[in-house]
Amino acid sequence: MNRSVSVLLFILMLRFSVYGQPANFKTETSIHYYSDAENKADPYKKERGVLDVFYPPNGGNLPVIIWFHGGGLTGGEKFIPEQLKNGKYVVVAANYRFYPKVKCPAYIEDAAAATAWVFNNIKKYGGNPSLIFISGHSAGGYLASMIGLDKKWLSKHQIDANKIAGLAPFSGHGITHMTVREERGIPKTQAVIDEFAPIFWARADAPPLLLITGDRELEMLGRYEENAYLLRMMKLTGHTQTTLYEMDGYGHDMTIPGYPLLMNFIDRIAMGTGK
Repeated sequence: MNRSVSVLLFILMLRFSVYGQPANFKTETSIHYYSDAENKADPYKKERGVLDVFYPPNGGNLPVIIWFHGGGLTGGEKFIPEQLKNGKYVVVAANYRFYPKVKCPAYIEDAAAATAWVFNNIKKYGGNPSLIFISGHSAGGYLASMIGLDKKWLSKHQIDANKIAGLAPFSGHGITHMTVREERGIPKTQAVIDEFAPIFWARADAPPLLLITGDRELEMLGRYEENAYLLRMMKLTGHTQTTLYEMDGYGHDMTIPGYPLLMNFIDRIAMGTGK
C-alpha cells in the first residue's frame, strides 16, 4: 500500500508527457459486441452493446486496454482516454446498459460480453490477445474487478478470466456496488458483501491487480477503505501481485494521476512476458 505517491507520479508524468497521439492510428466506432440475433431480440442491448477501438492500421501485436467508463451504473458514455492514445496500446472503450432500464447483473454481463469480443477479435486490430488489460473508473472499475475476479462471467463465453493480463480499477467498489444495493432498497451507507462484491471473489490465482483510489479523506463513501480491504483479502488468499495506490490530494476524480500508474503497470507486465 502506498500512502504518498507524489515523487513517483512526478517521474511518471515526465515519462507520460513525451507521448502524443500517433497520426497513423485509427478509431473504429460503435462496433456491436453482441450477436445479430441478440441485438434483434433486445433493442436496448443493441443500443448500448457497442464499443470503439483505437488501433494501428498496420498491426503491431500491442498490449490492449479495455476501458469501462464510470457513471454509477446509471449513466455515462464510452470514451477512449486521450492520455492512453500514445501509440503503445490498442485501446477499447465499451458501453453497457444502465439501471433502471436493466437490473443487476445485466451490466456485468455486458462487460463480460465486450471483453469476450476483444479476446476473439482484437488480433485483427493489431492487439496481442495474451496482453489484454481491463480497467475503468468508478462503476467501470467495479465492472473490471467483477469480471476479472468472479470467473463465471467470462466462462459463459468460454474464456478463462485468468487469461486477463492484469486488472486496474480506478476508484472501483470493493463491496457490492451502491446501485446494486439501491435496487434492493439498501442505503448507500449500508455496506454489503455478497456475490456482487469483488471482495467476495478474492483469490490467489487472479490476474495481477492494480488498485488506485483518491485520498481517503476526499474519496466518496469510503472508497479507499474498500480497496484497502480488497488488498488485504487478496493477500490473505495468497495473491502476491496486488498493489494499492492512494492519490494524496485527489478525490474521486483521480484518473489523470492514475493513467501513468496504469501504463507503468502494463509496461512492466508486457516486458516480463517476453511476448
